[in-house]
Amino acid sequence: MLKLATWNVNSLKVRLPQVLQWLAENPVDVLALQETKLTDDKFPAAEIEAAGYHVVFSGQKTYNGVAILSRHPITDVVRNNPLYEDPQQRIIAGTIEGIRIVCAYIPNGQAPDTEKYEYKLKWLDALHDWLQSERRQHSKLALMGDYNIAPEDRDVHDPAAWVGQNLVSPPERAAFVRLLGLELVDAFRMFEQPEKLFSWWDYRQMGFRLNRGMRIDHILLSPPLAAQCTACVIDKVPRKWEQPSDHAPVIATLE
Repeated sequence: MLKLATWNVNSLKVRLPQVLQWLAENPVDVLALQETKLTDDKFPAAEIEAAGYHVVFSGQKTYNGVAILSRHPITDVVRNNPLYEDPQQRIIAGTIEGIRIVCAYIPNGQAPDTEKYEYKLKWLDALHDWLQSERRQHSKLALMGDYNIAPEDRDVHDPAAWVGQNLVSPPERAAFVRLLGLELVDAFRMFEQPEKLFSWWDYRQMGFRLNRGMRIDHILLSPPLAAQCTACVIDKVPRKWEQPSDHAPVIATLE
C-alpha cells in the first residue's frame, strides 16, 4: 500500500511542528507541500529527514515554494517547468518507487481581467504541454497540489456568491478539464463523497466554522495509478489546530 498526500501549508516556517505532528499521526509515503515560503538555505531539511523522510524542495522568499517529502528515495528531480521560464517557484517533480510525482502550486489568478489571471492561464497552458511529455515518459504519474481551481459547482460552498470570480471562472475550469484530457483522473471523485466537503476555507468571517469552503487541492492520477486507488479523503483535523494553514491535506491510498 502507498499513500500519497498533498497539503498547502501556507508557510512551513510557521507550520513545521504541525507537518511533523501530522506525519507522525499519518505516516504517508509521499507528501507534496505548497506555499513553503522559504528560501532553500532556510528549508528545515534536517528536521524532516530526522522524521524519516527524504526531501527535495524549491523555494523563494516570502511567497510560493514547493517540496516533496518521501519515505523512499527521490530521483530525476526537476524544478520548475522547463517549457516555461518563471522566477516563481511553483513546481517540483521527482520519481518515487516508479511513480512520477509532480507537486504544483498553481497561481491564484487574483481576478478575471487582471495580469495575474492572464499569467495563471498561460501557466496552466504550459503545465499541460509539459505534462504531455511527462505522461509519454511515465505511465504512472500523479499531479498533486493546490490548483486554485474548484472544478465544479459542487466544489464550492455557495456557487452563486462566486459567479464571475477567479477559482471558478469558465477558462480556469476548462484548463482543469484539459489536464484531465491527459488521461488523468480526479482521485477524489472516483469515490462516493459526502456533500460540502472542501479542502480550503478562508480565515475570515468564520469560514471554517461555517464550512464556507472550496475544494481546490487535488490529486490527479494516470490510469495505472487510478486502477490501484482505493480511497481519497480530505483530512480536516489539522484545520482545527491552533494557527492552522487555511488548507487541509488530501490523501489518496493506492493498493
